[in-house]
Amino acid sequence: MKQQGQIIRSYGRRFIVETGGRTYDCTSRGKRVDFACGDFVTLSIINDEQAVIEQVDERHSLLYRQDEWRTKLIAANVTRILFVTAAVPSPSEELLNRCLLAAEAADIEPVILINKSDLPETAAWLDKLRPYEALGYRLHVVSAREDVSSLRQLLQGHTSVFIGQSGMGKSTLTNALLPEAAARVGDISVALDSGKHTTTHAALYHLDGDSHLIDSPGLQEFGVGHIAATALPALFPEVRPYIGQCRFHNCTHRMEPSCAIKQACDDGHIAPARLELLQKLVTQAINAN
Repeated sequence: MKQQGQIIRSYGRRFIVETGGRTYDCTSRGKRVDFACGDFVTLSIINDEQAVIEQVDERHSLLYRQDEWRTKLIAANVTRILFVTAAVPSPSEELLNRCLLAAEAADIEPVILINKSDLPETAAWLDKLRPYEALGYRLHVVSAREDVSSLRQLLQGHTSVFIGQSGMGKSTLTNALLPEAAARVGDISVALDSGKHTTTHAALYHLDGDSHLIDSPGLQEFGVGHIAATALPALFPEVRPYIGQCRFHNCTHRMEPSCAIKQACDDGHIAPARLELLQKLVTQAINAN
């Protein structure tokens, strides 16, 4: 017997699929494991507890990361990505930038979520993020330990995914929104200045009939090897107005003379750190090929 369902947990080669008000422990047919939390799939039911995933439905969106060794699927069919950041432990701005590029590439709406608003260090971190707001990215400030009602409103009507470094409070936010979720929350390792990886798998929760949330494992890096060198400039909102204005049509915006993008940086229209990231990623993409 075949049924339609949705993956609500992913554990490597095993998946928990929800269908008809119940869940099944599922494996895939053959060696295929390229499924993600949020995927809608067709199942062959084996018994009351087990099933086999036969195929995956067409996705509306797919968020994933890729380095030189492997591709890691994060979430499927999401309409909004919330990058969970916090002033403590030390946040990585490059990780945030890479995640924003992945969101742009996947055509998924990004929101930069600043958690731990109750900490005194948050004001300085928020000031550092203001330039992203000028680029058109939405900033949302919240404290998981105080009031998350504004976040609940932000999630309304969307299938959202939390992503970010370990220790930023993704699981704490999930617990605040859904106490019954009982997501594991770990203490921050002060000595290492990093959070412990407490979420080891992606999990989808239903906030209500129209709003869903996927909590994902903490990240320390985000590979964007799936994005071609020629596609990278268009993923930077501040770079887009200068595309096609360089002296050379195949300009890589690194060493070439009369580069409109480098000139825009010199003129103060593009932040030097953002240009450096673009050049770094372009170099990596070219070398990979």
